[in-house]
Amino acid sequence: MDIKLIKAEFDEIKTILQMQKEAFAQLYEKYRDTETSPATEQYEDILRRFNQPETTYYFITANDEKVGVIRVVDFKDGVTRKRISPIFIMQDYRGKGYAQQAIKEAERLHGEHHWKIDTILQEKGNCYLYEKLGYHQTGKTEQINDKMTIVFYEKD
Repeated sequence: MDIKLIKAEFDEIKTILQMQKEAFAQLYEKYRDTETSPATEQYEDILRRFNQPETTYYFITANDEKVGVIRVVDFKDGVTRKRISPIFIMQDYRGKGYAQQAIKEAERLHGEHHWKIDTILQEKGNCYLYEKLGYHQTGKTEQINDKMTIVFYEKD
């Protein structure tokens, strides 16, 4: 599997947004989390994060095709946990191990220790993926609506 993370450039923000809206559309339809869904974000939301010095957006590529995106937040201070938010794989490429490989590559690039990530508790596949990669639930959850709870993970 030829997975690479390619750092996104400023002029690719619209591509990130378009991919993100498409990738999260089904989850939005399922949970209707208007306030928190990446599917409802606007260009300005991505632009604001893109311009944060601690943020790096990467395209997840497989055989030179863009199959998804991962955003890494890394303050590089040795204290603050690094964060993945969001990571997504386009629908046609899911179930092939790309997300797992992308997370491993992000950890290789930014250091293997002191990470955090969150996901929808009801999405058991996501929870399984993060646990398989060594992340453990912190015990903290956040109820978004009657259908959806966010669960928080850490990895040391």
